[in-house]
Amino acid sequence: QVQLVESGGGLVQPGGSLRLSCSASLSISSLYRMAWYRQAPGEPRELVASITRVLNLNYADSVRGRFTISEDNAKNTVYLQMKILNPEDTAVYYCYVRPSRLAGDYWGQGTQVTVSS
Repeated sequence: QVQLVESGGGLVQPGGSLRLSCSASLSISSLYRMAWYRQAPGEPRELVASITRVLNLNYADSVRGRFTISEDNAKNTVYLQMKILNPEDTAVYYCYVRPSRLAGDYWGQGTQVTVSS
């Protein structure tokens, strides 16, 4: 069973920055796909950013240029650096992994990000 634990969420003012972390219970160096999703109240869950082997990066149009997904294999941690945050970025952010192409999907418990003055 894969366990994912997110951290780093909180309240930030518009224009501010946050870095989310996702600590995984397995080695991430060979995972097929890692990603961050988010879900705002009353909205469907949406992809924010993903890394798919081999290092294929993908970002939602709404965050491209402001958010950066990265990984630290030594720490088995995936990060989401978020800059120039705006109220529309307010959501619960979820970490996601798929260990291999045919494996199941695993989700973290989510971390709340609130952008408000």
